[in-house]
Amino acid sequence: MNKNIISLGVVSFFTDMASSMITTILPLFIVFVLNEGIDKLGFVVAIATFISYAFRVLFGYLSDKYQIVKPFVVTGYLISAVTKPLLYFANNWIQIAILRGIERMGKAIRSATKDSLISAYSDKKSGKSFGFHKTMDIAGELIGAIIAFLALYYLGKNEEVFRDIFAWSLIPGILSVIVVVFFVKDVPYKEKKDDFNLKKDYHLLPILFIYFGVVFFMFSDSFFIIEAKNSGIEIAYIPLFVILLNFTQTVFSYYFGVQIDKFGFNKIFLLSIIFGFLSILSLYFNFIILGFILLGVFLVASLNSIRAFISDNAVNKGSIYGVLYGGVALFSSLGAIVISQIWHNFGENKAILFSLVGLSLMFFIKVIYARDSKFFS
Repeated sequence: MNKNIISLGVVSFFTDMASSMITTILPLFIVFVLNEGIDKLGFVVAIATFISYAFRVLFGYLSDKYQIVKPFVVTGYLISAVTKPLLYFANNWIQIAILRGIERMGKAIRSATKDSLISAYSDKKSGKSFGFHKTMDIAGELIGAIIAFLALYYLGKNEEVFRDIFAWSLIPGILSVIVVVFFVKDVPYKEKKDDFNLKKDYHLLPILFIYFGVVFFMFSDSFFIIEAKNSGIEIAYIPLFVILLNFTQTVFSYYFGVQIDKFGFNKIFLLSIIFGFLSILSLYFNFIILGFILLGVFLVASLNSIRAFISDNAVNKGSIYGVLYGGVALFSSLGAIVISQIWHNFGENKAILFSLVGLSLMFFIKVIYARDSKFFS
């Protein structure tokens, strides 16, 4: 495997370690420490992802148009590294939403261009490359969740410990910036690129919108965390479920990458929707452990398949990755608002039912579209 892909994997390992130290405890901090409520958590999730929407598309476009890759990647990782620890000073959900939005802007700047780097060095093995990269992502998240668990378990569940964990995220964040600056090479673009034409990739949009529908109806991991707490589990033990989620993704990410190369995007993507449906169904029956495991499988199977699909079929990869991440940001944020409002006003069971019906609808739309389109069959 190309050393640049390995280095990018290390970068993502440290970045996601820092991110997981935050995301593992942030829903608990908002709802149970600051007492802001599940509806405010929904707004934080929505605002944080929505702010990055335009920038994901913009920087994917600029990357292709002006052949800028590594500078965007470095800038994105640097913004994320210095923003996460500032949550230490946040005292309400609005401040948290602003800081998360800025941090997500850093992710927006780097996301499409990072995937372009991976694609450029994949040597036509995009499934394996993205599977490996996602494995390193989730391995970092696993370590970050373990750090959060150990801190809450041994140091206590008070507000000061929560804030200290936010501050500690600076260390892995800075390590990720060092690795990307010194160990990742830029893409060797040609002096002129005459084939930049977004119309060549319009035929990819239908499948992207099906994926956007899936993420709209899918519960985010923040809602899974709150459901675990509502089931009676103590706050100190909640990070164990995030560890389980990340462990599941680490185990299955590379495996699904290989299966994508072997069986194709279509079959793995359909399978991922089934796993997503079953993860939500598990919450309905209060099978919390099973729900987290199935969520982990859904996340790696769906994202790896769509990333590999773009890598293998897009002409302007940076732009289409930008559309992908922008669409995910928009539709997941809208979904978070809708689901949190249904949960807050009508109860969690109604929110679960909404998700199950929506995922079933998207599955059948994908089946019908695959049948009618030889391109995706």
